[in-house]
Amino acid sequence: MELKLTQTFTGIFESDLLKEIDKHAKLVQFSEGDIIIDIDQRVTQMPLLIDGVIKILREDENGDELLLYYLESGDTCAMSMNCCMGNSKSEIRATAETEGKLLLIPIEKMELWLGQFGSWRRFVFDSYNIRLHEMLEAIDNLAFMNLEERILRHLIDKAKVTQTLELKSTHYDIANELHTSRVVVSRLLKALEKQGKIKLYRNRIEVKEI
Repeated sequence: MELKLTQTFTGIFESDLLKEIDKHAKLVQFSEGDIIIDIDQRVTQMPLLIDGVIKILREDENGDELLLYYLESGDTCAMSMNCCMGNSKSEIRATAETEGKLLLIPIEKMELWLGQFGSWRRFVFDSYNIRLHEMLEAIDNLAFMNLEERILRHLIDKAKVTQTLELKSTHYDIANELHTSRVVVSRLLKALEKQGKIKLYRNRIEVKEI
């Protein structure tokens, strides 16, 4: 099967590991809005994102969601790796922000490669560090930014990962991802539009600069 490894992981993994991934990984295509991993799901395969964007969300006891971070091409989800290694259920929801493709690595290969390939160990440890930094950044945003600043930062981050200034985001989507109310989001989006930082359209938002 054609995995496009030369485009995504050459230069990250050594050639022997690329051959192993080509042999054992399962290629999965997904569409915008698909749930890749759900809360309480038993995770038995580690995802490697080839292309597209996936958002990682946490859910509270009331069913409200909070965006933790985005995954882009060449990324994996540290929290899903943790579930694989610990044979535990997922505590996050991974939802496709765009269409794309990913590879699923069987858990037994994931563990075996840690001892066999230095590039795999570095990739796993670097992924943990990157995701930890992003979660700390999300906590900092909650603690130190006002909601208007958080909304603008959220839109800029989404524009960067999706590589477009025109975002298909509704006021409800933003409120859900930032764990706040749609009414407040609508008011603050209008304030940001008056400042010239965004332009509002029906079911989409244009970010003026990133």
